[in-house]
Amino acid sequence: MSSTIGKLFKLTTFGESHGVAIGGIIDGCPSGFKIDIEHVRDLLDKRRPGKNKLSSERNESDSVEFLSGVRDGVTLGSPIGFVIRNRDARSSDYNLLKNIFRPSHADFTYERKYGIRDHRGGGRSSARETANWVVAGSIAMQILNSIGISIVSYVSEIGGIQVDINDSSFDLGSRYNNNVRCPVPVIAKKMEQLIQSCKLEGDTVGGQISTIISGVPVGLGEPVFDKLGSALSQSVMSINSCKGIDFGLGFLYSKTKGSDVNDHFFNTKKGRIKTVTNNSGGMLGGISNGEDIFFRTVYKPVSTIFKNQNSVNDLGENIQFTASGRHDPCVVPRVVPIIDSLTAITILDYYLLNKTTKISDL
Repeated sequence: MSSTIGKLFKLTTFGESHGVAIGGIIDGCPSGFKIDIEHVRDLLDKRRPGKNKLSSERNESDSVEFLSGVRDGVTLGSPIGFVIRNRDARSSDYNLLKNIFRPSHADFTYERKYGIRDHRGGGRSSARETANWVVAGSIAMQILNSIGISIVSYVSEIGGIQVDINDSSFDLGSRYNNNVRCPVPVIAKKMEQLIQSCKLEGDTVGGQISTIISGVPVGLGEPVFDKLGSALSQSVMSINSCKGIDFGLGFLYSKTKGSDVNDHFFNTKKGRIKTVTNNSGGMLGGISNGEDIFFRTVYKPVSTIFKNQNSVNDLGENIQFTASGRHDPCVVPRVVPIIDSLTAITILDYYLLNKTTKISDL
């Protein structure tokens, strides 16, 4: 079972949803960087459940303990080990589900593949794992910020209620001012009302997140199998419930002609080559072109619903059941810091890799 992401800046994680703890080892982090621990805590706090009426009632503190690789807040260049204790797991909520393959969950595929599974909260396949990604992602984000690269994600759709992504008038810095992480207050209120309605009905709802990466230099990514878009796709598609990604115009390209969407180059007065439009989403031939990298990701509704459903148990018998426990009516708002984190890990990894491309870079 692979639990590692990255080539130079690497994160290896461990732990199950209802185990003693989760944690990880960050390898390849440059030495001498002063980590802002408050930034790590703040990002973890944005991800954690139990903070408002729109999320799961599971209330983990998500307090991270650094075990190695950091002294007085400064990275040593050695592996950074960390752990997050699980303190609010209620395994008894899952006793009735021990022998049931829940619809659209990983229960069936996990058991068929490994011959065994931890039914308590999904075990290793639980979104509890994502807290590990946020720890490494915060460190990567801080390093990227120090070299002028920023990452901003926001909820752009919930259940058909959409933000106009071409509207540049809204303030992305305000996205955390509401429970749904949407930068348009009027739209955010409608989204929140929809999620509340689904929760009262025992149902769930899906949505989309838009991500913008600014300040990326020309040259990140490779032209064949290690395209930057491929790496970002692999990273963010690891997020639970993520079912799709597109860059720039994405699937809208199927409705266009080349003469309408080609990104024309021009030379600025400062001698920098830029594009008039950014339909390609900041990458050409798998390599960053210096423009903002823009992509959208889509998330299915959380699979656990509090309605009667048909399924099969581990004896192959057809059954009916109603789920119990603590679950999100919509996971999309909590994904925002997670997708920022995975994006940061990938961009930093490819930034470091790019330093090994040319002799002149050594």
